[in-house]
Amino acid sequence: MSRPNVKGLDPKKVSGELFTLTYGAIVAQLLKDYESDEEVNKQLDRMGYNIGVRLIEDFLARSGISRCNDFRETSDAIAKIGFKMFLGITPSVSNWSPAGDEFSLQIESNPLVDFVELPDSHSNLSYCNILCGVIRGALEMVHMEVTSWIVQDVLKGDSITELRVRFIRRLEDALPVGED
Repeated sequence: MSRPNVKGLDPKKVSGELFTLTYGAIVAQLLKDYESDEEVNKQLDRMGYNIGVRLIEDFLARSGISRCNDFRETSDAIAKIGFKMFLGITPSVSNWSPAGDEFSLQIESNPLVDFVELPDSHSNLSYCNILCGVIRGALEMVHMEVTSWIVQDVLKGDSITELRVRFIRRLEDALPVGED
């Protein structure tokens, strides 16, 4: 038996919507399992990191992008290719630090927060913290240590979601002890 052909249904859009709804259920469960918003934030970052570590291979295979020459190229690849590929959005890259080692990703229409309202009792929850972890995990796999955090959050009354990304250092290939 074959599956009926559903015309007009974009599998990427369905996948994104499914992720949005599933993500909300995951956050709700974490809120039940952990006592504080800070602990949930850590768990979301850890989950995102693990996703980023695995997602980078799919990103590199599907995008055909070559090695970025500098942090500005990396920021453009994240915003214009990565977010578009996996969430169907293109954040703007802005607010570069004078040293060129820090930038913001500004998301005007964040699909993760569709249909979401934060209760007053969870004012310290960083609902989209998974995105910070994904960026950190993916960039670590391409030998960049970064830190990422949420600066503005639509769920807390801001007009946009803004993530800040700071370059820490380039990571060197490491061989296990005793191997050359």
